Amino acid sequence: MPDQPETIDGLQDAFSDRDYVADRALVTSVFLGLQLGCPLLLEGEAGVGKTELAKVLASTLDTRIIRLQCYEGLDEAKALYEWEYGKQMLNTQLVRDAVAKTVEGATALSDAVARVARHEAAFFDERFLVERPLLAALRADEPVVLLVDEVDRGDPELEAMLLEVLS
Repeated sequence: MPDQPETIDGLQDAFSDRDYVADRALVTSVFLGLQLGCPLLLEGEAGVGKTELAKVLASTLDTRIIRLQCYEGLDEAKALYEWEYGKQMLNTQLVRDAVAKTVEGATALSDAVARVARHEAAFFDERFLVERPLLAALRADEPVVLLVDEVDRGDPELEAMLLEVLS
């Protein structure tokens, strides 16, 4: 974890150094969340500083911020990852000759399928995976600040999935 203030006062001073005014209760909540390694869930009216808190916290911790902007219709797959089908299909076309050589001599369809299946990684590989904010935050090499914004605009299924992931 990047260096973080060792006391609540230290965190409050770090926020003040970044021109962010926060009351003691908020700073204490953030500090405890950091110490316990727990997510911090904030709610409030627009414009009260929730997003700014995430930015200031990322700055204080000298880490990056990843933002998931929720909206109606955002589903789990779009929050986690997308699959680049076009790139996968192009790759398949490019290796078509190699696939033909692999199945050459197969006596039955099941034999041909089994031969191709041994090379499954050529077709289903991470190079076709596009990380979206949630997966990027989960797979980050170092801790990040994940800002999940406008949760109330997402569908109930997305909210349930977020609660499960954050637990």
